[in-house]
Amino acid sequence: MQNSIISFVGAGNMAASLIRGLLKENYPSKNIWATNNNLEQLNKLKNLNINLTTDNRQAVQMADIVVLAIKPQILKAVAIEIADLIQEKKSLIISLAVGINLKNIALYLSSQSSAIIRCMPNIPALIGCGATGLFANQNCSISQKNAAENLFQSVGVTVWLSTEKQIDVVAALSGSGPAYFFLFMEALEEAAIELGLSKENAKLLTLQTALGSAQIAIKSEKSLAELKQQVTSPGGTTEQALKFLKISCFSDMVKKAVKEAKNRAQELTKNLT
Repeated sequence: MQNSIISFVGAGNMAASLIRGLLKENYPSKNIWATNNNLEQLNKLKNLNINLTTDNRQAVQMADIVVLAIKPQILKAVAIEIADLIQEKKSLIISLAVGINLKNIALYLSSQSSAIIRCMPNIPALIGCGATGLFANQNCSISQKNAAENLFQSVGVTVWLSTEKQIDVVAALSGSGPAYFFLFMEALEEAAIELGLSKENAKLLTLQTALGSAQIAIKSEKSLAELKQQVTSPGGTTEQALKFLKISCFSDMVKKAVKEAKNRAQELTKNLT
């Protein structure tokens, strides 16, 4: 993969994180391009010593891999602009755009033979702790899929999806997931403050508890249900809290919230097609 030229169309935060992830894995900076019509955004990447331009076609013309790290509203125009270069080079297209399906990306590129991968990363990728779901069309080779996997593994973990529709589930789970955890942590912090802890101590204890719990779950071979049971003593404080959450239908509310997010993702896809 290190001999491949990778071009990022769009140089926002996610693209910058992926570029830094590649460089951290000793990917040659001379083989990385980034393009953006915002010079201020490009200037933020100057210290990375990669190739920078405001010309999409210049960035794409030699690229083996083209990462479309742009808003869905402009993907069609950009795809049409670079379509002939993609066809000539037979570049792999990796799209981060929410709501634009493989069929439409191929349509915009005027090519049914293009290798295209849709992906759904999340915000923790910005600090190298991301979770990304990927789905490839039938034109992608094993080496192209491996290249996409390596790219996103430089900023976290990856999973391959069995159907394109599962992209919407990933959007609702790990895409929106950080906000769910922030909400829960916010509630824990507020409860601790109301019970007498200082804001500083409440926040520190909340964040460290969340971090430690996640680390235990990652390292353990036990299920989440088993881990929950392991820290729940009969007649203790944890059991009392969990009983209240069960009575309040906490788990059902979380499941419904995730389903609502998935439904909204499907609506956005329909609106953008």
